[in-house]
Amino acid sequence: MNEEYDVIVLGTGLKECIISGLLSVDKKKVLHVDRNNYYGGESASLSLIQLYERFRGGDKPPEKLGPSRDYNVDMVPKFMMANGKLVRVLLHTDVVKYLEFKAVDGSYVLQKGKVHKVPANDTEALSSQLMGLFEKRRARNFFLYVQDYEESDPKTHKGLDLKRMTMSELYKQYDLSEDTQDFIGHALGLHRDDAYLTQPALATVLRIKLYHESLFRYEGLKSPYLYPRYGLGELPQAFARLSAVYGGTYMLNQPSMEVLYENGVAVGIKNGDDVARAKLVVGDPSYFPGKTRVVSKVVRAIAIMSHPIPNTDSAHSVQIILPQKQTGRKSDMYVFCCSYAHNVAAKDKWLAFVSTTMETPNPEVDLAPGLALLGPVDEKFVEVREVCEPLEDGARDKCYISKGYDATTHFETTVEDVLDMYRRITGRDLDLTAKDLSQVENA
Repeated sequence: MNEEYDVIVLGTGLKECIISGLLSVDKKKVLHVDRNNYYGGESASLSLIQLYERFRGGDKPPEKLGPSRDYNVDMVPKFMMANGKLVRVLLHTDVVKYLEFKAVDGSYVLQKGKVHKVPANDTEALSSQLMGLFEKRRARNFFLYVQDYEESDPKTHKGLDLKRMTMSELYKQYDLSEDTQDFIGHALGLHRDDAYLTQPALATVLRIKLYHESLFRYEGLKSPYLYPRYGLGELPQAFARLSAVYGGTYMLNQPSMEVLYENGVAVGIKNGDDVARAKLVVGDPSYFPGKTRVVSKVVRAIAIMSHPIPNTDSAHSVQIILPQKQTGRKSDMYVFCCSYAHNVAAKDKWLAFVSTTMETPNPEVDLAPGLALLGPVDEKFVEVREVCEPLEDGARDKCYISKGYDATTHFETTVEDVLDMYRRITGRDLDLTAKDLSQVENA
C-alpha cells in the first residue's frame, strides 16, 4: 500500500467502479479501496441472509422464501435504457463481455388510478386507453416530429426553436391534453417532476428520442429497458474486473482507512501506519465527512412476492411510473419489478421495489400509492437513505465525490454524474460514439 498512485478510488459502488475502470483503461495507476468486505457499496446486491442481517437484525429468513443463495436483491434498483449512456459505457470499456442481459417485459404508467402499458408499437398505441381517438392523432403528429427531429438539420425543426421554446409551449403547439403531457413527460421523458415544462424543449425532445431509439434498438423489445441476470451487483464487479485487467489494485475490508489531507488538499489515504499517496482521490460521499450536503432523502421499499404485479400482463419484469400529479405529490414515484426469471429470486418469487423522494415524516405514507399496486406481499423491508452532493467540484481540494443515488429506476442520471466526474478529472469528455451496440444482442 505504501506506494504512489495516479488515482485512489474509495468505495466499490457502481459509480466508483465505472470511474476506476475508465481511468485504468486510460493507463492511470489506480488503487481501489473499500471499507466493506464486498463489492457494490450502496448499490450492492444482497443474498436473502444478507438482506435479513441488514433489516431484521440477523433473523433467519423463513423457509417459504426459498434458498438464500438464489437471491440477488438490489439496494439501488435501476434498469438500463437499451440505447442509453450506461450501455454505451459498457461497450466503450468492453465490460459488456462480462455480463448477460435480459429485456424488461414492460413499461407502465399510472393514470387516473389505473396502470396502463406504455405502447411499444403502433398496434398497442391504437388499442391503448391512455388517450382517446382524436388525442391519439394529435400525439402521433407530435411523435413523428420528435422522431424526425435532428438538432443539426434545421429542415427537421419545422420553424420551431427548441432552445427558446419551452416544453409547455411545444405541447400547446400540438394541442396535447394535460394527461397526455403527463404521460409523455414522465413515462417517456423520464422527468421526476414538472419543472421541465418551463424549461427549453430541446432536452425533453432528446429524452423522448432516446426512449424511442431504445425501444426499437433490438427486435421484439416490449420496453426500452434492459436488466442484467443476477442483478445489478454484477455491474460494479464487472468494472472492477476491468480495472484489475488494466493493472488496478483492489483492497477490500479496510474499515479504518481515511483520506489524508495536506493544506486542505487530498494527497492520498492512510490506514494505520500505512500511507498511499495519489494526485487525486475519488469516492462516494460517505468517505468525505464535511465535504458534502444532504439535498434530499430517498425512501425505498423492497417486497418479496409470490406473484407478478397485478395489471401488468403477468410480467416477470416491469417499471411503473407514478407521475406526481397522479398521486398529489411533488415528485414522481417508481415501481421496479423483476423475478426468478432474472436469477434474482428463488423460483416462483418476484422482487418489487417502490422508491420516491421523501416528502413526509412517515415513509409508509410516502410509499403508499406505489405499495397499493403490488397486491399481497410475503415480506417487506423499508429504508430511508440520504442523497448527498459534493460542496466543491474537486479542482481545489482534489476530492472528486460522486452524488448519492436518486429515486429513479433508470440509470441515465447515474451515468451523467459519472461522465461529469470523468470530465472534471481528465479535462475531456468520454467518447461514447465509437462502439457498435449490436454486441448487447444477448438481450
